[in-house]
Amino acid sequence: MTTMAERTTAGTGTGTGGVTVVTGALAGVAGTVTGVTGGVTGAGVADAGAGVGVGVGESEIRRHELAAFLRHRREHITPEQVGLPRGRRRRTPGLRREEVAQLSSVGVTWYTWLEQARDIQVSVQVLDALARTLMLDSNERAHLFQLAAAVDPTPASRCPTITPALLQTLEQLEPLPACIQNSRYDVLAYNRTYGLLLCDLDEVPPEDRNCMLLVTTNEQWRSSIVLLDETVRLMAAKFRGSMAGHLADPAWKMLLKRLCAESEEFREVWERHEVVGARSKTKLFDNRYVGRLTLVHTDLWLGPGEGPRMVTYAAADEESRGRLEELHALAASRRSPRP
Repeated sequence: MTTMAERTTAGTGTGTGGVTVVTGALAGVAGTVTGVTGGVTGAGVADAGAGVGVGVGESEIRRHELAAFLRHRREHITPEQVGLPRGRRRRTPGLRREEVAQLSSVGVTWYTWLEQARDIQVSVQVLDALARTLMLDSNERAHLFQLAAAVDPTPASRCPTITPALLQTLEQLEPLPACIQNSRYDVLAYNRTYGLLLCDLDEVPPEDRNCMLLVTTNEQWRSSIVLLDETVRLMAAKFRGSMAGHLADPAWKMLLKRLCAESEEFREVWERHEVVGARSKTKLFDNRYVGRLTLVHTDLWLGPGEGPRMVTYAAADEESRGRLEELHALAASRRSPRP
């Protein structure tokens, strides 16, 4: 057994061997699996006097700190970084307020008030949009939500499901690809082989490690799936069935909104209102490193309800078995602790 190297970068940690875990509530957990998160609830931001228990003085301090943080980040993002022309008469360092407002789909006056530390309410949806526009890393994003006294509903916020025993199980399953997902398709943790099965998952930001999002927006992930159209349709139907129990959950609503905004293909299949349950199935993948893989997908539920589950892929034939061993060897040689 190799010694787990612990890492914390942008909210992600790697435990022993080949498992990566996205940290949050998992501080100090060792493992060789990569992880993202669980279900987080949160609505918006209310200032003092709105029943959130924040004193007037603290609320005012938070607003001024938030305003200063937003200004600083805005001034350090160049127009070129967000695809805007610089122009000849630009005097403002970084982005203009109106550019941030436009990219975040909020009103210019409202955003100006935010930078002026006005006493206004901020929803988690707006904070999420600002974090993306200002290209915040996971630590900066966490700071933004903390200053706004809001709960970040994205997957990387926390991951209460993953235990050291589960991380060890994922590692021991190698060379089989395996991960832990929740019912929202967030990837909570994964071993090294899974990290290279469909794309280089280590390179995907923790908040984007969602299989429904990846299968509709990530070209490397999409190109690895042989029966892509059928896969997207079935995944969307499973997602709809699972969402019925989370219709008021901000994290689910934000993910659905993002999927509809970023993928026309998802919007089309979502409108079909199809619903299916989980089932084991033989799947075909065209891996960029070892070629065609024929694998048997199995869901192993971690509780009595259809919540978190361990997803495993076993080789359906000897050729795929050998190629999985090659993929695992490659993944093991590439995985190293990040600073």
